[in-house]
Amino acid sequence: IKEEVLKNGLKVIYIEDHSSAVATFQIWYKVGAIDEPEGKSGISHLLEHLMFRGSKNYPGNIFSKIIQSQGGIDNAFTTRDYTVYFQKISPSKLQTSIDLESDRMANLLFNPEDFEIEKRIVLEERRQRYEDDPESLTIEEVIGISFKQHPYRRPIIGWSEDIQSITLNDVKNYYHKYYCPRNAFIIVAGDIKTTEVREKIKEKFENIPSCDAPSRRIFYEPKQYGEKRVILKKQTHLPMLVMAYKVPAYPDKDSLCLEILSTILGEGKSSRLYRKLVNETTLAVDVSTGNSPLSRDGFLFFIVVSVKDVGKINEVEKIVKEEIEKIKNEPPSDREIEKARNQVEASFLFAQDSVFGHALYIGKFEILGNWKMIDRYREDIMKVTRNDVQRVAKKYFNFDNLTVGELLPK
Repeated sequence: IKEEVLKNGLKVIYIEDHSSAVATFQIWYKVGAIDEPEGKSGISHLLEHLMFRGSKNYPGNIFSKIIQSQGGIDNAFTTRDYTVYFQKISPSKLQTSIDLESDRMANLLFNPEDFEIEKRIVLEERRQRYEDDPESLTIEEVIGISFKQHPYRRPIIGWSEDIQSITLNDVKNYYHKYYCPRNAFIIVAGDIKTTEVREKIKEKFENIPSCDAPSRRIFYEPKQYGEKRVILKKQTHLPMLVMAYKVPAYPDKDSLCLEILSTILGEGKSSRLYRKLVNETTLAVDVSTGNSPLSRDGFLFFIVVSVKDVGKINEVEKIVKEEIEKIKNEPPSDREIEKARNQVEASFLFAQDSVFGHALYIGKFEILGNWKMIDRYREDIMKVTRNDVQRVAKKYFNFDNLTVGELLPK
């Protein structure tokens, strides 16, 4: 892996991997839902849509068609912490990616008709994915009440009212503030020759005007006093219980201990909660846990249970809390810890098993500060002990740090 910073402040990371004749071109913008101004939730995602609506030298809705004509595929995604645009393409066709991405970084068109079309598309997407999906809506509500002040409380797709209020001028200003060289980086990976690709990237990107990188805000969340609870009554096949605890993110070492705890508690059919709730008591259809260690700021540790009988939802919650208390009172066995560490490490490695996957993880760590942290992350996982897991269970899994969501059939 090699890196350089162009004269305008744009960082470029090159990953030569000649194991297969493929390549990926990714451009990461250090802006996501966490950066959005109050009352404009969803603006990052809406801008992502507009980025496919044409630029000065490639007007019209032709970006994806050009990539497909070269035998490649392209897409983008917006998260709480960043926005990524990518292509998977033949190494010989990388010039196409470079031409297209450099033009829309510098010369995006803001056609009013396109803007209104994409706004309607996003509102419909929100309706289908959240308002008409009880499970997703429950998760959204839990996140929304977990945080009082922190911008993580807002959904990535945005609130409907906020989306409707966004103007074309809002999006233009947002684009010019965040979509600039010092607030972005490029990852090009695969069967490439760095010296050749480097010259092509410099030719197209280095002359894009520089900018002042927006300062990273420090976010504040007031202390929580007591358990929070939200109950939704919707047309649904199964009741659902969601329990969420506020937890830190990497490089805080506790985040890795929580990853191991997540595996022990609820990842896979051999996990404690799955065995207890699905196999032994048969009160649940499915159980899962989730942690987000690679967030820019601390987020939530989720425990999600699909419950068979609405009358048993309180019993299920009681059992979950009992299983947590067991870990607080007695740390997991050495065998459990070793198994969980191996599982977390294996998942981490398998996720990077392709050229695209490896580049994606390099990007995630670059967002956190530096891609070189990736090696330390794996080492830190393998250092987690049974006492570490017990300690973080005691520290974070308590009454004053818990938000509960219940989805009940209407």
